[in-house]
Amino acid sequence: MDLNNKKVLVTGADGFIGSHLVERLLKEGCSIRAFVYYNSFNSWGWLDALPKDCLSKIEIFAGDVRDPNGVRTAMKDIDVVFHLAALIAIPFSYHSPDSYIDTNVRGTLNIVQAAKDLGVERVLVTSTSEVYGTARYIPIDENHPRQPQSPYSASKIGADAIADSFYRSFNLPLTIVRPFNTYGPRQSARAVIPTIITQLLNGKSEIRLGDLIPTRDLLFVEDTVNGFVEIAKSEALIGHDCNIATQSEISVGDLAQELIKQINPEARIITDTDRLRPEKSEVFRLYGANEKIKCHTGWTQNFSLSEGLSKTIEWFRNSDNLKQYKADIYNI
Repeated sequence: MDLNNKKVLVTGADGFIGSHLVERLLKEGCSIRAFVYYNSFNSWGWLDALPKDCLSKIEIFAGDVRDPNGVRTAMKDIDVVFHLAALIAIPFSYHSPDSYIDTNVRGTLNIVQAAKDLGVERVLVTSTSEVYGTARYIPIDENHPRQPQSPYSASKIGADAIADSFYRSFNLPLTIVRPFNTYGPRQSARAVIPTIITQLLNGKSEIRLGDLIPTRDLLFVEDTVNGFVEIAKSEALIGHDCNIATQSEISVGDLAQELIKQINPEARIITDTDRLRPEKSEVFRLYGANEKIKCHTGWTQNFSLSEGLSKTIEWFRNSDNLKQYKADIYNI
């Protein structure tokens, strides 16, 4: 599919990956409707940080993916849907699992139901590497068993299943996109890299973290959104799920030491028990396979971990960006 001049809806456009995807799709020549979460502050999330010339090209739709009527209105006259809206914080899913079912499962149902009824040409539903749980083998390919090790991952497994059922039942032209551990500018403090960077840049000499043993497959956000675009262009991936991964891993401890080395070599790590996941819930190893995306698209990884971390640190060093983060609290 050629995305140029396509009318595109991005749900979760106000979020970390969504805002970067909007910027990327503008470069593809898309006409974009950005679905943002309605709030009384009239905040458009990270879209507010985009240059005015970019914002002037975007149609903003404020709503809630849990509302089928709003979803249907947002999707009128749309050719392609990138569905990213979700609740994603794992610790908060222990606290409020009902909200994850409502947003992630019900919200995805609303998207695919409207897409079917309105004849949308292409739907991309965003999954997560957390659906795999701790690796049973590496690299983790798309056939790896699903393991719901948190209410969040369970909700995303459910959302994936709903999406897949609409392809199989109604031939909805759909792909499940499964990024591994995306990081970069604008990521929320609930993720490990912003957690470390914001503590270091705020002068902390003791960096509070949870378990240092788990490994992650870390993907710079520009590589992630390029993956979304390449998958959308591929007819061969309709009816499939597809990883976006670097096919590499690094432990949280080694990652923290690399960031400490770049920002404040005098800092040290201390374990904060409040940040530890329940033992059976912790995903100890994520190491994704990228053979499928490379086989069916032109995607390649453009940023090494070192390059991506450097660009991320540079963004956080800007005081206007850093002040938006509360380094003194544990963001669940």
